Amino acid sequence: MAKKSTGKAVEEKLVVGIDLGTSRSAISAINGRKKWVESYVGWPKDFIARKVVGEPILFGEEAIQHRLSLDLYRPLKNGVIKEGTARDEEAVKELISHLISLVQTKRDDGKVRAVVGVPAESFKVNKVALKKAVSEYADSLLVVSEPFAVAYGVNALDNAMVIDVGAGTVDFCIMHGTVPSEEDQRTVLTAGDYIDQQLYNFLEERYPHADFNLNMVRKFKEEYSYIGEPDGAIKVDIPVDGKPTSHDITEEIRRACESILPAIVESTLELIAKFDPEYQDIIRKNIILAGGGSQIEGLADYLKNVLSEYGPSKITVVKDPLFSGADGALALAQDMPDDYWTDL
Repeated sequence: MAKKSTGKAVEEKLVVGIDLGTSRSAISAINGRKKWVESYVGWPKDFIARKVVGEPILFGEEAIQHRLSLDLYRPLKNGVIKEGTARDEEAVKELISHLISLVQTKRDDGKVRAVVGVPAESFKVNKVALKKAVSEYADSLLVVSEPFAVAYGVNALDNAMVIDVGAGTVDFCIMHGTVPSEEDQRTVLTAGDYIDQQLYNFLEERYPHADFNLNMVRKFKEEYSYIGEPDGAIKVDIPVDGKPTSHDITEEIRRACESILPAIVESTLELIAKFDPEYQDIIRKNIILAGGGSQIEGLADYLKNVLSEYGPSKITVVKDPLFSGADGALALAQDMPDDYWTDL
């Protein structure tokens, strides 16, 4: 049995919380630093590409901008490390190393203690892979579900539900004053990436002569996403035969965003219905919406209206969807007793 470290020993390490996401990954550190990057890793294809990009490896938006010169990897599928390719595993390892380097100072020379958030139902798959990826940089590791990390960060620890709408997954977690069990959590795969693909298909069907890619479509979604009635027409420039041309994408944006609603509603109602009936009314009035998808205009109001058919309901959107998972993971890292940690 490992010796328990003293509080002083923990403080001397760099303690971090990491939200390892399909689309974006964020890190919060005990030294007050916090950073995020797009979850892309790229290596130059050849010596010309290496000369052009000027670095042996690129991350995030910089990697996306130079993607034609790179072997580009987005190594997290549905929030889980892709299996079967050594390069994807290496990409996750490099991404974690890069995140840690962004928050390290000259005084943080030692290894770190890290809490890493993953989708609610991917513990078994991710624990071994994450242990392998983090082992070079951390002394100890704790893997938790992303919605649990969010709940801890906003102190929603009793009779509350977190719905974390990410790129790869939508994760659900009911909190009832204890560490949540598997029965308290759900994951569905119709999330942000699903919206992107639906929007791409809708635009391809309506505008067959327009020239666009999935990356462009993702940016359209991130800027204009909404549910319900639009404030006005949404028009974007898309090339046609090389000429920028205005296209109305209002209806396509709405249809794509609303395509994830059935699974969210079904999972929310199912989890509440299985909870202790004496506390179901309290849960409905204490739902926290997190993740990048929480910013979809009209989503919170839609969920509130649906749940209100079953009784009074309240939906709260986290103030900082980009860092709420990483901040909660950091709070967990600072508070978690030693016997919950995995030594690496």
